[in-house]
Formats: sequence, C-alpha cells, structure tokens
Amino acid sequence: MEQIKVVPYYGDQQQQSHHRLPGRRDPGGAGLTGTGEITDSEIRAFYDRLLRDAEPGGYHLNPDEAFTRALVKGLLVNKGRYGYASCPCRLAIGQKSNDLDIICPCDYRDPDLGQYSSCYCGLYVSGDIYRGIKKLAPVPERRMPEAIPAQGSLQSPSVSVLTALKYPVWRCKVCGYLCAREEPPGVCPICKADKERFERFI
Repeated sequence: MEQIKVVPYYGDQQQQSHHRLPGRRDPGGAGLTGTGEITDSEIRAFYDRLLRDAEPGGYHLNPDEAFTRALVKGLLVNKGRYGYASCPCRLAIGQKSNDLDIICPCDYRDPDLGQYSSCYCGLYVSGDIYRGIKKLAPVPERRMPEAIPAQGSLQSPSVSVLTALKYPVWRCKVCGYLCAREEPPGVCPICKADKERFERFI
C-alpha cells in the first residue's frame, strides 16, 4: 500500500513528518470546521491527563510530543463539536451511540497495538516504538461492519452459571476489563474509558 507523508501542523512550527495511510485525516484538525480556538493550555492539560492515564495501565503515548499534541488538539476539536472526544483520524457521525467505538481510546486500540504496535492514529504505541527500537508504520483501518461484533455475539455462559451470579457482569469494550456489580463503573479502572463503553457480558 502506498504511503503518504504528512507534516502535522502545530502552532507556527512545522513538525516531524509522519507516515500515514491514504484517506486518514490530519490529526491536527486540517479539514475540520472551527468550533473555537483550542488553547495551548487546554492541549497541555488534556495531554497530561492522557499521559497520567496511559502509563499506569501499561500503555505508552507516542514519544513524538509535537505529533501527539496535534492529535490531542484534534480530540479537543471533536469534543467541542460532538460533546465527546472521537478519534481525530476518523469521520464521526455525531451521534454518540453510533460513534462509541471510535471515542478515544477506541475499541480498536488494543488489537492494533498487538498486531501493528500502534493504534490507527499513532497516539498509542508499543513499548518498542516508545523506546525507539521499532519505527512507527501505517495501520490499516479495521473499522468495518464485519469487524464490529454484533450485540450478544460473545459466547453465553451456561444457565447454571447465570443463576449462580448475584450481580450482572459488565465488560469494557475497549480493554476487556470485567466487573460484577449492579451497574457498570463510571470509568474503567484499567483504560479510563467512560461508562458508555461497557456492555452487559453476563
């Protein structure tokens, strides 16, 4: 597949080039209609939050801080536009129920990290890329209708197990975290995904 070299834009300074797939959007917000200026302090605060959430969970943000901050700006633009931080490298519909799988961290982050050492946007990278052992490479889009599991497609446990459980079991669709309680947690303790990213598992 042909690679396209894009130079992300942040502030008034050109940044390091990054290989991206054809059709992927400029993470810094190129092609996005304005929803108000995003300030440097907002970008820094959101970047710091992502960093704090990533490391304890064993995740790494792209060490190219300028590129990562451009992605963060795209997340903030989408958050201002839609009310949620959808992936800046994908087109959101604007209806949260239809965009849940691409709210950062998206449902495809972990499979992409496992197979390609990076998420689709390049925001999250493997330890090898983070340490400079491996180079960032294009990640193909896996958000296809056949790649999104239908509700209830997971194998159901036996009836005897179901009747023995006191509480329903909830599964985080981003990282797979399971918990047994009346309602899903407000935030996943592992990947920090919001409550809406949980589904009834048992």
